[in-house]
Amino acid sequence: MPDLLLEQGLHNRGLRLIAGVDEAGRGPLAGPVVAAAVILPPDLTGNEPWLELLDDSKRLSPAQRERAVAVIEEHALAIGVAQAESQEIDRKGISPATIGAMMQAVANLPVQPHHLLLDFVYISSCPLPYDTVVKGDSISYSIAAASNIAKVTRDRWMKQADALYPGYAFARHKGYPTAEHVARLNELGPCQIHRRSYAPVREAAGRANGV
Repeated sequence: MPDLLLEQGLHNRGLRLIAGVDEAGRGPLAGPVVAAAVILPPDLTGNEPWLELLDDSKRLSPAQRERAVAVIEEHALAIGVAQAESQEIDRKGISPATIGAMMQAVANLPVQPHHLLLDFVYISSCPLPYDTVVKGDSISYSIAAASNIAKVTRDRWMKQADALYPGYAFARHKGYPTAEHVARLNELGPCQIHRRSYAPVREAAGRANGV
């Protein structure tokens, strides 16, 4: 389970506003990568009951993630969200696009943080001081909060995409390379939100074009 030890250590150094930053959607074949930044109140003790709802989003069920997002939205001091679309991922590459979305999420916070806690990503020219934390979403409540905001935001986006691009079952697999998704991709060819730089999409596009 996450805790507040990293945040409290930074608070003890006089850094009060700590933003946890995480992303969702590096691996899918379709849809955006979504990043979130969350600043929790600096006076938390770690014993607040609602914190027990937060964990690495990958460990939670969809219903648990929705409950986590509800309490984050109720209690967080600030939330920022940003995304990089498929075309940007194809143009820049997934790592630069992800870092760009993370920095934009920080910029979208209504207040500027004093320090960032990043879920295991290094940024060569970050405008703010930061620590990168291995498996940060299972260690820091701030990063876990960002993890859930990013994941739920992206899942909701993909459910909307399911109605816009019927036949791919985006509402079920959220764009990840499941057997069902790959089968639909090969049958229908790529749609507008597929990442053309990813090999399965590129190969499906080639087959659709008779290459």
